[in-house]
Amino acid sequence: MPGSPVSCSDERLPSRVRAARRPRRRLGADGTCRLLFGDGTAEDFDLVVGADGAWSRVRPALSPAIPGYTGVTFVETGFDHCDTRHRDLARLVGNGSMLAKGAGRSLVAQRNSNGHIRAYIALRAPKDWHEGAGVDLGDQRAVRTYLLRLFDDWDESLRYILRNSDHEFIHRSLFVLPAPHTWDSVPGVTLLGDAAHLMPPVGLGANLAMLDGADLAHALVTESSVDDAVRAYESIMLPRSIEAATGSAKGLDNLVPATAS
Repeated sequence: MPGSPVSCSDERLPSRVRAARRPRRRLGADGTCRLLFGDGTAEDFDLVVGADGAWSRVRPALSPAIPGYTGVTFVETGFDHCDTRHRDLARLVGNGSMLAKGAGRSLVAQRNSNGHIRAYIALRAPKDWHEGAGVDLGDQRAVRTYLLRLFDDWDESLRYILRNSDHEFIHRSLFVLPAPHTWDSVPGVTLLGDAAHLMPPVGLGANLAMLDGADLAHALVTESSVDDAVRAYESIMLPRSIEAATGSAKGLDNLVPATAS
């Protein structure tokens, strides 16, 4: 494919794993894909599958699309031993999840295993909201104080999430790929999971990635060639991902509404 390869060498990878630069499809009848590695070597493969997430280095071989900020940021935290140490919150969340939402602000809590509750403070805000607010994300007390002030008109049973968490606040800006995100099939290369259809985290992403993998594997063992398998797989995956991405965008709008309902 045209364009300069992008280096992604990483000495932290296990010795049997080598970080590749952007893949290039060889011009030739065999339709193989050449990977240029960080150590300067290259190898040819019948198929390169970009399962490398939101900031995929394989994606540019198929599409110029890059993730864009949704306008929503999650601030994650957590609670341990909830049934003994955070009983009121445990009752509020129950055995599933809890959502409280207002204009541009939401609180989400979900029951995990081993008595843990994971919580998200969801905000409609600029990506660099903390800079405008003068908040150092490394200063946990400052983050907590800011969030309590932001939710100062909410009930104390909900502000408990902000006031009493056991874990640090982790800043997670939400990025998505354009929807629809499609490409013309290219011999020797395809994508799955977030590399193909990064969407808001409303419960579909990991499930779709596993389904993508199963569909690709099925196509590879049933179609007559790798190229046919890639085309068959993408003919299923791309329409499905468009529908899911569109639905997930609506789900995010419902999770963090721009205006009060």
